[in-house]
Amino acid sequence: MRRARDGGFDGFVAARWSALLHLARLLTGGDRHRAEDLLQESLVKLWFVWAKVGEEAPEAYVRQVMARAAARSARRRWWGERPVEQVPEVALPGDVSAAVAERSRLETALAQLTPKQRAAVVLRYYQDLPDRQVAEVLGCPVGTARSHASRGVARLRQLLSDVIEPVG
Repeated sequence: MRRARDGGFDGFVAARWSALLHLARLLTGGDRHRAEDLLQESLVKLWFVWAKVGEEAPEAYVRQVMARAAARSARRRWWGERPVEQVPEVALPGDVSAAVAERSRLETALAQLTPKQRAAVVLRYYQDLPDRQVAEVLGCPVGTARSHASRGVARLRQLLSDVIEPVG
């Protein structure tokens, strides 16, 4: 197991942490805590197989593990979170409210998709994977992956246009 660290596992995690966390957050519907758990669990699985996949495609492996785990966990009713007395405050540099609002709006819309649709849309359009790889990650035929992505995008358009249209 020492070879996993010597073979670049730590470097891979350090280099790709933020991008993988963002992917995990999109796959979990915007829940940062579930995203962190999902990423950590996926990296543990990668650590155990690093000798096999470390040289070839560690990111593809983690992506596949995360997409499948996110789809499984979406079926659970409770994830074990506990409420806290006070939420810590995080200071943001400058005025990023417009970017945060847009990101939040998209994450809210993504959270309303089915887990398979969400995973297909995120992998296809955020990760820019070809349909074949999306299908491999989801463990389904290419046509089914395309269908999930197409229906997911159509639903996102509907959800986002409902928010944009003025009321009255």
